[in-house]
Amino acid sequence: MTALIEDHALVGDMHTAALIHHRGSVSWQCLPDFDSPAAFASLVGTPQHGSWDLRPTASDAQVRRRYLPGTLVLETTWTTHNGQARVLDFMPTRTPGCGNPQLIRVVQGVRGLVQMSSRILVRFAYGKVAPRLVRHPHQFGGDRYAALAGPDALYLDSSTPLSKHADGNVEATFCVPTGEYQVLALSWQPSHLPAPPRPDPAAALESTIAFWSDWSARSTYTGPYQEAVSRSLIVLKALTYAPTGGMVAAPTTSLPEEIGGERNWDYRYTWLRDAAIALSVLALTGHVEEAAAWRDWLARAIAGDPATVQIMYSIKGDRDLRESTLPHLPGLEGSQPVRIGNGAAHQPQLDVFGEVLDAFHLAEEAGLAPCDDAFALQSALLTQVEARWHLPDAGIWEMRGPERHFVHSKVMGWVAADRMVRRIEAGRATGPVEKWRKLRDAIHADVCAHGYDQVRNTFTQSYGSAELDASLLLIPLVGFLPSDDKRVIGTIEAIQRELSTGGDGLILRYRTAGTVTGADGLTGDEGAFLACSFWLVEALTMIGRTAEATALFEKLLSLANDVGLLAEEYDCVAHRQLGNFPQAFSHFALVSAALRLASEDQTAARDDVGPFVSFSSPAATEPSRPLGSGTPVARH
Repeated sequence: MTALIEDHALVGDMHTAALIHHRGSVSWQCLPDFDSPAAFASLVGTPQHGSWDLRPTASDAQVRRRYLPGTLVLETTWTTHNGQARVLDFMPTRTPGCGNPQLIRVVQGVRGLVQMSSRILVRFAYGKVAPRLVRHPHQFGGDRYAALAGPDALYLDSSTPLSKHADGNVEATFCVPTGEYQVLALSWQPSHLPAPPRPDPAAALESTIAFWSDWSARSTYTGPYQEAVSRSLIVLKALTYAPTGGMVAAPTTSLPEEIGGERNWDYRYTWLRDAAIALSVLALTGHVEEAAAWRDWLARAIAGDPATVQIMYSIKGDRDLRESTLPHLPGLEGSQPVRIGNGAAHQPQLDVFGEVLDAFHLAEEAGLAPCDDAFALQSALLTQVEARWHLPDAGIWEMRGPERHFVHSKVMGWVAADRMVRRIEAGRATGPVEKWRKLRDAIHADVCAHGYDQVRNTFTQSYGSAELDASLLLIPLVGFLPSDDKRVIGTIEAIQRELSTGGDGLILRYRTAGTVTGADGLTGDEGAFLACSFWLVEALTMIGRTAEATALFEKLLSLANDVGLLAEEYDCVAHRQLGNFPQAFSHFALVSAALRLASEDQTAARDDVGPFVSFSSPAATEPSRPLGSGTPVARH
């Protein structure tokens, strides 16, 4: 059976993560960190590239699953003709940078007698390296095998006997009567160190539930769609690398944007754009400490030279993300190549500066204490905008074709200047405010003169182009123009007409070229970009079409999988999710749209309630909400 992207659930410890198929297979896990080589890579390969199956032996087993409320503990309930059993999958939380990752799987008998089977095949280095298997007797019962290869060691502990097979699998078959349980736990450790102690599953489960429950309880969001918002915030927290504060765009690589196509990218890195917007959303919902950690990460990553700022870094702040392919992996449903690294790291993308400075602005409005060093960094970044805003760039979507004057990039350059001006006007800093006002006004005038098609009454993807781009939906969201401006309304309506996937109301980010190489430098097509559709929800709300916006939002919620997770895109023909999974960008766009709808419910004065910061712009006649999370993420 084909494993769909949305068949998976996420568990993680804010250092790394695992994807678990609804039929009980761990099909992706990188160890010890998000961007480490995978030890289980069957998601983009075959079971022989590493997997861990845990399920009933009965062929008639039925399954349902959920997360324990407010946590990242996955509960899978199996029902057979003989009874019912429950599996709790989780990765214990730990002090940032301390300890080693563990994946614990607790099998509990609910009723009757269910026979279960565990089958694990470890393959390090993305499925290339078969480990040496060594049995370690346990002092206090149970069984242990170590899988050793080079620098890596994985220890499989089991409360039930294990057996090694010639093909490299380690297996166990056992029964769980009502009220009893069995435990299997996998622990990573550097191979040169002594074997780790056996995990304490009861204590680990208790502390993990307590951590996530306490964190979720700190959310200040009380509006509608509470469950979807809470789940999205947990996903964003889970994708944050606790030791540094960096956030990965997704925990996977090369899940295709078109089945069988080449649009397969490694998202296990920290895009300044993605992380800034996601952390703005966290700050707006009461999680300010994440914004502080990200601010520290950014200062370390950029170091002393903002002129060399990249659009993405590793979770630890490394700059070298050289892109290569793994030809031994066939890819999900034959979607090749499977890539590691990301060649877009050194592209010029002007919009990044706007997202970063807006994130600083929003985090301070949400309660993050101002910092002189942070302001110095922001000033240096705005100096880069001043030097670059008139140049072409690769754009938000990381086009691999010619650089152009993308309208969204220019608009976000305006945002960078605007947020700094507002900070000074609010008395939170000092600086050359008149100089930055002039910069803001110059960018605004340039965009309106060269990025707007008067005949069609719409802004365009780039200067001199007739193409549209869903990132133009952000023009009112960031305050560049008021929502009642005819140019804004015309752009929204043009995007609905020309970038819609059909009657479902979902939106493409731009038109691709199909089988030929298009302006983005790639062949093939892609699905509807989910974040773009959430931006449309916000844009429609801002122009008073709230009922339509609500219907689209609820349509988008229905596309999430059974545990509330979203990938990057959606195939409206095959009715399946596409792209890396779960995608931070989709989830913070969901939260932003929910906040927008909640504010509309609470008062008729749009964008001037709740956690949102309201301000006017020199080009606007009404308050506008800052970027928050309604901003796009750079892709590939």
